[in-house]
Amino acid sequence: MVEYKPFKAGKVREIYDNGDSLIMVATDRISAFDHILKNDIVDKGVILTQMSKFWFDLTKDIVPNHLISCDVNDMPEFFRTKEFEGRSTMCKKLEMLPLECIVRGYITGSGWASYQETGEVCGIKLPEGLQESEQLPEPIYTPSTKAELGDHDENISYEKSIEVLEKNYPGRGEELAEKVRDMTIAVYKKCAEYARERGIIIADTKFEFGLDENGELVLADEVLTPDSSRFWPVEGYEVGHGQPSYDKQFVRDWLKAHPDSDYLLPDDVIQKTIDKYKEAYELLTGEKFC
Repeated sequence: MVEYKPFKAGKVREIYDNGDSLIMVATDRISAFDHILKNDIVDKGVILTQMSKFWFDLTKDIVPNHLISCDVNDMPEFFRTKEFEGRSTMCKKLEMLPLECIVRGYITGSGWASYQETGEVCGIKLPEGLQESEQLPEPIYTPSTKAELGDHDENISYEKSIEVLEKNYPGRGEELAEKVRDMTIAVYKKCAEYARERGIIIADTKFEFGLDENGELVLADEVLTPDSSRFWPVEGYEVGHGQPSYDKQFVRDWLKAHPDSDYLLPDDVIQKTIDKYKEAYELLTGEKFC
């Protein structure tokens, strides 16, 4: 049996070269504030993989995606073990764009902080009088650069995103920036409407896109997981304050309240976190997680 070693490891995922495809494995690691925490969240990687698969299937009418298979039986023998089952994605090789494609449907987090100071979010002027957690009149696209592990992403304007893409793809910067923006908002709108009907508000999220061998845009990486999105329960939602969440905001809040934790979570926080991830998965997919 041929053994494989990851050629790239991110905060959560490890990536293996499979010749004409890649195999992306979601670990149970969790990160917050640009640190990988010392605990694993058991089953988290499986939830991220299966939830992304669900959304890829739901949005393939809007934009093609990188998914080939999440079944380890379609992968080399090395991956056909319990260690990799459920958390591995065989996907197309792409040239990834150097952008995080962020879309905000509600005003919260750093966007709320910026709005309070300037009335703007990432240079976009918003109506006066918005309250914390309020739905925006229309979703806004606020891209950022992609930082290396341990560094911070940098929010940039749409105009700056054109410059970034033009530098990497001469003659295509404006075209790619426009397509990425429009696809980001279109995917968000479809999925946010779907999720709301099932009891979850998607306040904001981020996507990543790459180019295939024909230079066409393809949705990649993870999609609308609790790691990459803010999920709020519809029940009890009201503007004017922060919302309870199904995502890792719960972990962030605990870390803020315990600055001396050294990024080590207690058992009850670990359990509550995975319970929230599982609940979100079951509400959105309609399937029991097991």
